[in-house]
Amino acid sequence: MSNLDQIDRRLLAELQAEGRITNVELAQRVGLTAPPCLRRVRSLEEDGVIRGYHAELDAAKLGFAITVFAMVSLKSQAEDSLREFEHAMHDLAEVREVHMLNGEIDFILKVVSRDLQSFQEFLTSKLTPAPNVASVKTSLTIRTSKHEPGVPLE
Repeated sequence: MSNLDQIDRRLLAELQAEGRITNVELAQRVGLTAPPCLRRVRSLEEDGVIRGYHAELDAAKLGFAITVFAMVSLKSQAEDSLREFEHAMHDLAEVREVHMLNGEIDFILKVVSRDLQSFQEFLTSKLTPAPNVASVKTSLTIRTSKHEPGVPLE
């Protein structure tokens, strides 16, 4: 949606930074009164620009000590095979993100797990036997130096 004005962009930046902000505070920050601010936010929601509001959780504090990126190559890149794999990944709670790539690797997955043993069990019992999987290469995250959800709205 490219017809966003400066106020819409400011609204989005504020909401992206602080999703729990009240409409009154949001309106003040962007220089509107509350009713037109709420109308704009609802319009952005209806247009699908704002897809939802979420709490950002600390995985480690919830017992998910490791994050792994798995690069998956499939046996076939036929559309039905791609969709079957994607559907299988949606059913796996440990898989937090699924991105189809172009090039040598078909998908990259972000996977969280409690520990290395739990991840290895997930890998051998759920991911490797998933539909159409030819190979899986994994990289364990050592440190995350930047985690910035959303998009730059400058």
